[in-house]
Amino acid sequence: MSKPIVLDSGPLGKLAHPRVNKDIKLWFETLLKNGAIVIIPEIADYEVRRSLLHENLLKSIERLNELKKILLYLPINTDAILKAAELWAEARKIGKPTSDPHALDGDVILAAQALQVNGLVATENVGHLSLFIEARPWNEIF
Repeated sequence: MSKPIVLDSGPLGKLAHPRVNKDIKLWFETLLKNGAIVIIPEIADYEVRRSLLHENLLKSIERLNELKKILLYLPINTDAILKAAELWAEARKIGKPTSDPHALDGDVILAAQALQVNGLVATENVGHLSLFIEARPWNEIF
């Protein structure tokens, strides 16, 4: 695997669960064993963390923090936000919006972050993300 793997919030949330699903656990361990570069983009951390905080899932928050220590973390920066704005506008111009017009639209921010590292997005939402970046279901990436 030559491209870095950029985790969307779906797979990241599953990995943050204290009793990780055995399928995603095996997938994740295989990636690491094979030397894949796995990245947590800040927008995915935000989406997962806000839900965990809302539900007061302290063990999952601890696990998310542990993942941030062992994986690469990609902060949101100005270039990513500017690119996300372009992606958002382009999607609407071609009639393929990925969210409500008033929503922040985390998908375009995730896509912009992944573009910064020429990454492959591991997701459960290929439809929206594939408009902007290479995206595949997490369980199809090896």
